[in-house]
Amino acid sequence: MPPRVHHSVPIRGEYSSTVTDNNAPRPVPDSSSGPSADPSADPGTGPSAGRSADLRAQGLPAAVLWDMDGTLVDTEPYWMAEEHLLVSEFGGTWTDADAHALIGNALIDSAHYIQRHGGVNLPAEEIIARLTTGVVRRIAVEVPWRPGARELLTELHDLGVPCALVTMSYREMAEAIIGTLPGEYFRFLVTGDEVTHGKPHAEPYLKAAGLLGVAPGECVAIEDSLTGVASAEAAGVPLLAVEHLVPVPERAGRTVVRTLDGWTAKDLGKLL
Repeated sequence: MPPRVHHSVPIRGEYSSTVTDNNAPRPVPDSSSGPSADPSADPGTGPSAGRSADLRAQGLPAAVLWDMDGTLVDTEPYWMAEEHLLVSEFGGTWTDADAHALIGNALIDSAHYIQRHGGVNLPAEEIIARLTTGVVRRIAVEVPWRPGARELLTELHDLGVPCALVTMSYREMAEAIIGTLPGEYFRFLVTGDEVTHGKPHAEPYLKAAGLLGVAPGECVAIEDSLTGVASAEAAGVPLLAVEHLVPVPERAGRTVVRTLDGWTAKDLGKLL
């Protein structure tokens, strides 16, 4: 196990400033419908139970739940640049401390913060729409993969370990990122516009595990932010924290590393 210690994309339609009322995460296009996302469902009796047992017998996790911004891709600088542009347009001041305070937050919480601290006199939904549109435009120029992330994702795909993306970004942006991959690397997306409670609440990770039909304790979550770490741990999902822009304290039951470089699927299985 390694030591412990944000090309072109298709943009799938214009972003709507209206936040969806549908709180049930949807499968990625062309994927199967999957099991129920109800966290109270018993994953031990679902259709995925046999496959999960096979993976665990091979020393692999039953599923891997990926954060996106800062973990899979280094898009945090894109968000920060768009925040600076928006706040400056309204004559406000936006510091690096302000930008770092939003890392990993639900977008609606970030929008309210920008209203209060940046002097942006726009509805929260419009702030989200403008930030997301700007970030997606930057992604269309380059997708900044984090070191080792795409390699690990590819290995998990090749081994048949199911993955879900659990992000507080909205679906439009998540689809722009995964649309650059050469296959169906994620069975499901759980995005910030499709949950009632965002990170640090447990709901996003519980829904992802439920969609995959896997017990939270048999998954591994990969996160970089303190809010994401709190969400995964609240859901009872074993955690690999990859420090990036904010430090993640060491704690019992939590593995903290500086990079995914050199990490393998078997290494993730050892965290269970």
